[in-house]
Amino acid sequence: MRCLLTKSIIIVGPSRAGKTTLAKRLHEDLGYFVISLDKLVAIFHAAYPQLDIRLNWNRDKTTENIAPFIGHFLGLFSSDTGFAGELNLRAHNVKDNAFVLEGGYFDFEKITSILQEYGANEIKDRFILIGLVQGQKTVDEYVSDFKKYDTEDDWTYNFSEDELRDYVTRDAIPFNRVMTNHLTKYGFTVYDTSSERECVFDKIIEDIMIANGS
Repeated sequence: MRCLLTKSIIIVGPSRAGKTTLAKRLHEDLGYFVISLDKLVAIFHAAYPQLDIRLNWNRDKTTENIAPFIGHFLGLFSSDTGFAGELNLRAHNVKDNAFVLEGGYFDFEKITSILQEYGANEIKDRFILIGLVQGQKTVDEYVSDFKKYDTEDDWTYNFSEDELRDYVTRDAIPFNRVMTNHLTKYGFTVYDTSSERECVFDKIIEDIMIANGS
């Protein structure tokens, strides 16, 4: 199943909402190139540690510090003119070179102000915006999923059950509520992946195909 890709996609949501899994499906089913914001953050930390752009550190500070890069990246790659300051990069544009950018470190107020330099009044003017949240889960369901799906690559992998419960109660559940309101404000279509995740992903892919005119 492939379709004409007219817009790139931004997927945003809290940890374990399914951002990476959905991005992989969009690559496999529709041919989108996947960009992981976590990987970009890790690269910035390795290359420019003085910028304080780091994983699993201070989420607000990392989000604030990487926002100018994201804003100009999205602006240039979605620009109709192909200009960046005095540089004409139109010749470097590749037709249908659509991507999925997925992650959680987005300061949309700063990003939107930068996008306006590239002729986009709102981020939804240039991108398909997908928000993933888990607002219907109980604490027990969160903890069960962490224990079931965490791998050694996940930073919560070695948490005890008490530590997981504390994290879920103190951070995960409140953050999902805040994230839902935040994403709606910036024009995201918000999908809840608390249950029947694959069915939700099927619905998202259908909606993206419609948005691409397929």
